[in-house]
Formats: sequence, C-alpha cells, structure tokens
Amino acid sequence: MAMRSKSSPDSIPEAPRRAADRIRDTAFDLFYREGIRAVGVEEIVSQAGVTKPSLYRAFESKDELIAAYLRDYDQRFCERFEAPGADHPDDPKAHLLAYVDRLSRRASRDGYRGCGLTNAVIEYPDHDHPAHQVAVESKQNLRERLREMCRAMGARDPDELADGLLLLIEGSYVSGQTFGDGGPARMLGVMARRLIDASM
Repeated sequence: MAMRSKSSPDSIPEAPRRAADRIRDTAFDLFYREGIRAVGVEEIVSQAGVTKPSLYRAFESKDELIAAYLRDYDQRFCERFEAPGADHPDDPKAHLLAYVDRLSRRASRDGYRGCGLTNAVIEYPDHDHPAHQVAVESKQNLRERLREMCRAMGARDPDELADGLLLLIEGSYVSGQTFGDGGPARMLGVMARRLIDASM
C-alpha cells in the first residue's frame, strides 16, 4: 500500500482558530448560559485559552464583546426563525406555526435559558448601553417581520395580530425559564393557532 506523502493535503494539520474567534465563541456560550453580567473577562480568556491582551486587541472593551455576542445571537435567531420558510415558501402561516412549534418544544425543556436578546434587555435596562440597543433593534426587526407575515396571511388587523403573536413568543422565552418541563410554553402552538384563526 502506498504511503501518504508528507505534502499530502490529508497530512496537513487543521489551522488553529484565531484568538478572536475562540473568544467570541467562548463568550457566546458563557453569556447565554450564565448571564452576561455574571461572566468576567478573566473567565472568558481562561476558557478560550487566550491572554487578556488578546481579548482587548480583538475587542476594545467587554461592552464591545457583549455587542458582538448579541449580533451573533441575532444572526442565529434570524436563521432559526426563517428556516421553516424553506418548507413553506408561499405559506407564512405554516412558516410561523412551524417556528412556534419548535420554540414550544425547546422552551418546555428543563434547563432552557430563554432568548439571549430578551435576557440582555432585562440585564441592561439603560437605553444607552450597547447591549440594550442591539437587543432592542433585533426585537423591533422581529416585530416588523411578524407584521409582514400577518399582512401576507390576510389578517384583518395585521399589526394587532403581530403584536399578539410577539407577546406569546416573548412569554414563552421567559416562562420557559421559570417553569421548564410541563410549563405554559407547551401551549404556545395551540394559542398561536387560536389567535391567528380569530384574526382572519
């Protein structure tokens, strides 16, 4: 059997991940799991396997790292929210209900930590803080997206329906953390369907 050459692509070790990427990924996990204020810079650099100067070269401050985490969270949320649209390209009602059904299952599990963006608004009530600003912008975008979907469904009052659905979704994020398995979040899909049907 022929031996692999040392120059074979299979023998090249995977390039190490940049310090900034390790910091960002570590912060994402810690901030979401433990809460942003509870996590210090020392814990992030220790778990990421980098030095504190490396963190401050990549991010000017902890606040900038927090804002980056929330932008990453927002991007992942948008991908999760829009994913059911691939199976329901011309059916906004089915798209939305597929999302809330998945959310209902996630939010009804023990250990659920809710929405990182909602949690950030609660942790940082100061409207001038970057965490608050990034999180609120994301929520405003979600509100507008729901209005768009409700208009496409043909609701009598799309803005009213969108706000009702947003209340149900946000309530699931919070009650899921409070009650866990068997909590009110398990009813999200049922209540969303009733609200939509009553609004047509």
